Amino acid sequence: MDTEAQPTERDRSSRPSEPEETSDTGGREERSRFALTARITEWLPGGRITLTALLCLLFLLFLNAFVVQPFQIPSGSMENGLRIGDRVLVNKLAYRFGAEPRRGDVVVFDGSGYFGDADYIKRVVGVGGDHVVCCDKKGRIEVNGRSVDESTFLYPGDSASSVDFDVVVPDGTLFVLGDHRSESSDSRDHLGSPGGGMIPVGEVIGRADWIVWPTARWTRLDRPAAYARVPAAEAGGARDSNGAGADG
Repeated sequence: MDTEAQPTERDRSSRPSEPEETSDTGGREERSRFALTARITEWLPGGRITLTALLCLLFLLFLNAFVVQPFQIPSGSMENGLRIGDRVLVNKLAYRFGAEPRRGDVVVFDGSGYFGDADYIKRVVGVGGDHVVCCDKKGRIEVNGRSVDESTFLYPGDSASSVDFDVVVPDGTLFVLGDHRSESSDSRDHLGSPGGGMIPVGEVIGRADWIVWPTARWTRLDRPAAYARVPAAEAGGARDSNGAGADG
């Protein structure tokens, strides 16, 4: 048997396949973006340097609006931890995804209508439902029946409070104090004002997480361990804060 392949005549009716059409969409888009960038840099004084600076500025504005915000300490109400002129970074995402302020957090909030027309920085001492009393037999603040040792952050020589108070924090609000109690205008000073000295959680701008200036004081602001031992408020055990018997 002849096993050699026999030549076959090519079908003359067949035509060479035409080259496949390739898409140049990606290339066109890239060239278009390049051309747009070139036109912008030609229009801007300073060209690419100015464009880069503007993009950096827009990025910083985005960070400031939604992520972190610098805040300068305006008074001595949070000494010794935070001193006048210190700059802290405020984490604006800390409470954006279901998390709530916790006892011991240092927060920045809008005090308009509650403390005054400004932003303030204070430490959270009580959250919604907490029963906050000052003072116990040793002069310490008591939260939900547990005395809190504030010696690690309270200003040296200050007492927990020179004003006695006995309050229950309404749900959705915070009871806040400065660490330098003798120099701080805080929830204690507004117990008889609208809102009873409490700050709505919705007015909190963010949590102060870092001291970033001066560089010699660069440090993280951690939550004091003393607050971790405070028990949760008893469900349904809160009284009306307007009848809490606070001594303003």
